[in-house]
Amino acid sequence: MEFEALLAATWPAAETVEAGGFLLRRGAGGGSRVSAASRMAGSCDIAAAEAGLRAWGQRPLFRVGRDEAALDEALAARGYTLKDPTAVLAAPVGALTGGDIDEFAILCDAPLACMEAIWAAGGIGPARLRVMERVAVPRIWILGRHGDRPVGAAFVAVQGGAAMLHALEIGRAYRRAGVARRMTRAAAAWARRAGADTLVLAVTRANTAALSLYAGLGMAETGGYHYREAPSHP
Repeated sequence: MEFEALLAATWPAAETVEAGGFLLRRGAGGGSRVSAASRMAGSCDIAAAEAGLRAWGQRPLFRVGRDEAALDEALAARGYTLKDPTAVLAAPVGALTGGDIDEFAILCDAPLACMEAIWAAGGIGPARLRVMERVAVPRIWILGRHGDRPVGAAFVAVQGGAAMLHALEIGRAYRRAGVARRMTRAAAAWARRAGADTLVLAVTRANTAALSLYAGLGMAETGGYHYREAPSHP
């Protein structure tokens, strides 16, 4: 499935409109993925896109794919700074499933209070939880355990033949204990049952620990992007 459609279905903005050849997203505080404008076909009117984003009270932010060099150069010329280079990774769900995961990863129809606390400690607050609530395609929340202690939280949703994993967070004291690996496998197992054949996720290139984890699971880079953020004073 095309990444833009998968992202829109599994991590939706509060509102979208088209302006100047861009798709504008109103994020409502839900982070860069739901706040950044992305390029569409046709004209490329950056000023029109900026005006639309500012009308929502948002600092202009654009998501730039790795094949969009001209847009990147145009934004840089306007003083936009580089933010969060990100890799898009994917693997067949069949390659990720396997192992005894049931006792370590619990599937939930809604986020539990302990999951919200884990997310909050990692900087994932109510606005991002509202993004999850907006998802209209099949979805599941995953609680990760270490022994009998809740230590991880994640969200995954399916659109067509692909699933996307979001907001995987592990309590700091339990990182490198295999919890994230088990939760990723649990996400793939659920996605497979939900009809998906591929699991996709996006991770910042600065998160080298996560990149190493996913490489070890056999996930391969299929795309990438970064953001360009407007100067604080227009």
